[in-house]
Amino acid sequence: MAQASEAPPPLRIGFVGSGFIAKFHVKSFQSVRHVQIVGVYSPTAANRDALAKQVNDAELGPCKAHASLESLLADPDIDAIWLLAPNDQRLEVMRAINGAVKSGRSKVRAIACEKPLGRNLAEAREVLALAQDANLAHGYLENQVFSTAVERGKEIVWRRAVPASARPYLARAAEEHSGPHEPWFWQGARQGGGVMSDMMCHSVEVGRFLLTEPGAPRDSLTVKSVQGSVANLKWTQGHYAKALARDFNGVEMIRHPVEDFARATITLEDETGREVIVEASTSWAYVGPGLRIDLALLGPEYAMEFSSLNPSLKVFLSRAITGGGGEDLVEKQNAEQGQMPIVEDEAGAYGYIGENRHMVDCFRHGRTPIETFVDGVEVTKIVMALYKSAETGQVVRLPDESLETYIPVPAREG
Repeated sequence: MAQASEAPPPLRIGFVGSGFIAKFHVKSFQSVRHVQIVGVYSPTAANRDALAKQVNDAELGPCKAHASLESLLADPDIDAIWLLAPNDQRLEVMRAINGAVKSGRSKVRAIACEKPLGRNLAEAREVLALAQDANLAHGYLENQVFSTAVERGKEIVWRRAVPASARPYLARAAEEHSGPHEPWFWQGARQGGGVMSDMMCHSVEVGRFLLTEPGAPRDSLTVKSVQGSVANLKWTQGHYAKALARDFNGVEMIRHPVEDFARATITLEDETGREVIVEASTSWAYVGPGLRIDLALLGPEYAMEFSSLNPSLKVFLSRAITGGGGEDLVEKQNAEQGQMPIVEDEAGAYGYIGENRHMVDCFRHGRTPIETFVDGVEVTKIVMALYKSAETGQVVRLPDESLETYIPVPAREG
């Protein structure tokens, strides 16, 4: 009888960043095997200490809070970095990782980065180049691709419907909520733009994923043209602009506005030259129970649909039930009374468990993730083309060399 090969050891991870998204990742890792979170660094001591405590309380460590990025990277017990810092810090962090690994000061061999990979195409390309230069395995953390509904729905459509009909030709994706939690998201130069930069990356990539044949490379679909538009619907109005300035010190939406609504039409071709389309919209101007993700995949004789605010679990709370605000029922929750949908397992429904399980498995076994920094660059290129289309009012046809140096209007200084 042949002996089973020895399984690789658990993957030991260091977090760079301790904000909202880092907390979501910690929650998801409780459902991932063969992994430890052994270190965390962020500039604010109270935040990194609190995240390390959350990790240790969840028995995912032991986790140490590091006072500097250099200390985290030099820790010999860290195999991989989860890059979760704000957008304007990611390139600087990647340069430090590249230098530490190439000089031998760090034993890190893999990196996973939250979306977007860069605030513009030049940044995204440099992030990819730095990872490749240091010979790091890399994964792009696009959680919606790993949503339980997306994975199951795509599998059924392509296995049952496509062989009896034909490939899907239209993917629709919408994501909207009432606005981000942190000031830097509202600052175009730091974040890279507005809602187009922040959320369209999700919709673009989940649309591409649904339209891509299982097992085929993502570049089996070629982007031919994009048309985009943006709007300032809510947060530049006087009352709401004042509320942002009050709640988020340093946010100025009158003199330095960023868009709170964006729409996209992306035309692609498959290997046979057949046209397929992604339609997408994103918004920070939606007020409902909380975060809403709507997805659809359509073909000649079938349709797949998903809405995150139509779960199987709901509660009704009368006006006699009072209490403080929070997000205990759904992310970006806007109410605590009435008929409330509950996403029973947000980390799974939104794809965080699936993406982290996949990245850990790939990094442990030396496999290439289905989402890499190459995909992160492609998504950034599409988003930049959408911004250019919105600025010029014209369809942008790809390839377009001007995108290499393009900066979205809300991200331009001055």
